[in-house]
Amino acid sequence: MKQPLEGIRVLECAIFHAGPGAGAIMGDLGAEVIKVEEPGVGDPIRQLNTIGSIPFHIEGGGNVFCEGANRNKKSITVNLFSEKGQEIVYKLAEKSDVFLTNFRPQALEEMNITYHILKKINPEIIYASVTAFGDKGPEKNRGGFDYQGQAKSGLMFSMGEEGMPPLTCQFGIIDQATAFNASHQIITALFMRERFGMGQEVKISLLGSTMNMLYFNILSLLMGNIKIPRHKRDRENPLRNYYLCRDNKWLMMTLTPSDRFWQPLCKALERPDLADEPRFSTDADRLVNAKELVSILDKIFTGKSRDTWLKIFEKYDLFCCGVNSLEEVIKDPQVLENNYIVDFDHPVLGKIKIPGYPASFSDSRVETKTSVPDLGEHTEEVLVKLGGLSLEEISKLRDEGVC
Repeated sequence: MKQPLEGIRVLECAIFHAGPGAGAIMGDLGAEVIKVEEPGVGDPIRQLNTIGSIPFHIEGGGNVFCEGANRNKKSITVNLFSEKGQEIVYKLAEKSDVFLTNFRPQALEEMNITYHILKKINPEIIYASVTAFGDKGPEKNRGGFDYQGQAKSGLMFSMGEEGMPPLTCQFGIIDQATAFNASHQIITALFMRERFGMGQEVKISLLGSTMNMLYFNILSLLMGNIKIPRHKRDRENPLRNYYLCRDNKWLMMTLTPSDRFWQPLCKALERPDLADEPRFSTDADRLVNAKELVSILDKIFTGKSRDTWLKIFEKYDLFCCGVNSLEEVIKDPQVLENNYIVDFDHPVLGKIKIPGYPASFSDSRVETKTSVPDLGEHTEEVLVKLGGLSLEEISKLRDEGVC
């Protein structure tokens, strides 16, 4: 069975995750991804064994972040600050469909691998550049990680309850969102090349990707001067809320428009008397009296376990689900049935499970094929096959510190 991006070659000069994650995703879709790394050092993510007090190292000397960001790739080592190293990149770019980077503009200038240089070598190349805050403006040269995307976009003040300090979410959610956004834009540019025969530069940022996740919050402010508040359980619509059950597990229900669901909900809760209560008879009434109704529902939900409530709600076709911990997510039958968690044969860890691709195709295959390569594992293979170099020439370049 074919893969969607079979025959597409991506040349990646990128580090950490927001950039390399896009290459990993395109690898899931079947692209050949060649990762260029610094000789003897590699992508700094290879050494990211802990963040704060949280360990990410795995058996065999690797780490979780490197595995996720660099699956499906071939690794070659090239000194991008050397003229001979740059010549190698030019040869590979000439035979690639995509050049992917998240190096800052000043570094790309120093390495002589800007879009304006590579497009002269390959006019049809898709040059994808991932930055922290965008390629224009006073902060165009500033670096940033996942937390900067969460902070500058407004996301941290959009999560949590009113009165809480700004909240962060671990780990790498904005890096991953940016990686997916980048892969989408690259594929769009590839489609345009297919239709119109044109290469182009594609620019993606952590900030832009995160703001797009907050599209309706920002649109509300711009279009209607509506300031979206943080959630507050006893002020928001009681039927669009979350509740603690008897087993200390939470459920989340979204019953909107609530007038349609109010009577079925009262039946499911075995409280038909609430349906006739004047304080709660309409959506507007329930919102005005949200504090009282949330308090009543809090007491009702503590009477049964979460799974019991979910089975009851299913009978009445009420939109509700459990608030899962990650430990629950990876065992959820719905998750497993849809291959959102899949089996993977890891060369060191053996048979394990990993996140699957979040979409499926009826007549093509999408999958993680290989784990992270060793640093420089494919240098000889790639430089002989695509660079036209002999083994003797590669050996000499190694002695010179070029690769």
